[in-house]
Amino acid sequence: MSFFIGLFAGIFGGLVGLGGGVIMIPFMVGVLKLTQHKAHGTSLVALVFTGISGAIAYGLQGTVDVTASILLAATAIVTARTGAHFAHSLPEWKLKRSFGGFLIFVSLLLLSKPYLPVVHSTAAGWLKVLVLLSAGVFTGFLSGMMGVGGGTIMVPAMVLLAGFTQHTAQGSSLLAMVPAGGVGAYTHWKLGNVNTDILAGLIPGIFIGTYLGGTLAHHLPEATLRVVFASVLIWTGVRYLRAKKPIEADKSKNRI
Repeated sequence: MSFFIGLFAGIFGGLVGLGGGVIMIPFMVGVLKLTQHKAHGTSLVALVFTGISGAIAYGLQGTVDVTASILLAATAIVTARTGAHFAHSLPEWKLKRSFGGFLIFVSLLLLSKPYLPVVHSTAAGWLKVLVLLSAGVFTGFLSGMMGVGGGTIMVPAMVLLAGFTQHTAQGSSLLAMVPAGGVGAYTHWKLGNVNTDILAGLIPGIFIGTYLGGTLAHHLPEATLRVVFASVLIWTGVRYLRAKKPIEADKSKNRI
């Protein structure tokens, strides 16, 4: 079962430039019965292989900016460890609601991109470098905290603020998540939040699926990818916003 979860998450992640964590985590919790913390940590381990496979697929198509990936990863690896520890200390429902609102906001910005005036100055020189480094800061922290790939932040920042095409942004984000996800995964492993038993099936599945998804992405128009990506963010955001407080969850159980 873990192989098919990895395969599905890999195809999905490679297609839209995500790590697939938004697919893996619900399945690992709902089907494999992992705790939320273990699902987050195990997801990050798999995301390292998602990044490798997806970056290869995008790289073969010439849509990976290695310099941009290095800049993103430079700050993401610093904050990924902090994010993993932060997931241990804050209420999960509060983190999910906050992140859900942010994802919906980003998706609306992404959908409005064709109607926004093009500001060329944001895609040049040191300002572009600053955008990438800043995106890496938030990416690393939220990736380590939520157990998801960095595409949720990196891709919108690269497309909307740095002038990258959707394909190049997705390919570069997949490469950047390799070192960032590795740091977060190692931290979760030290905290006991990685289930090593399912990795034997999960990793091959996600490796194959991400390569297939990344290859398929180049056969779809950029406008379609933008809509798909935004839809994924909205769907994920709504799920996070619906997270209940522990008291609310207990009351729901008592009514049943």
